[in-house]
Amino acid sequence: QVQLVESGGGLVQAGGSLRLSCGASGRTFSSYGMGWFRQAPGKEREFVAAISRSGGYTYYADSVKGRFTISRDNAKNTVYLQMNSLKPEDTAVYYCASQLSDTHLYTRSRYDYWGQGTQVTVSS
Repeated sequence: QVQLVESGGGLVQAGGSLRLSCGASGRTFSSYGMGWFRQAPGKEREFVAAISRSGGYTYYADSVKGRFTISRDNAKNTVYLQMNSLKPEDTAVYYCASQLSDTHLYTRSRYDYWGQGTQVTVSS
């Protein structure tokens, strides 16, 4: 069992930045590929970014490429999402998730554990 807890959400003006963190319980954090997803009101949960178990590979949705950066610190059992140049359309609840794989990091259904989410609101 892995427990994930997100933090760092909030209200920011368009063009601003936020850094989300996701802390994981357990001693096998480095065994999990990690992803960030988001869900806006009335929309499906969508892939944002993912990072391989070693941190050597990262993946991004086209909508955030060049603005968001995912990273991880396996010694601290934490994955981060640095979000720059935020836009109102980035407003959503952001979730981190984990899976015991590096091969399906884009696929929401392949993630085994999810956090409770953190709200990000970008005002225009």
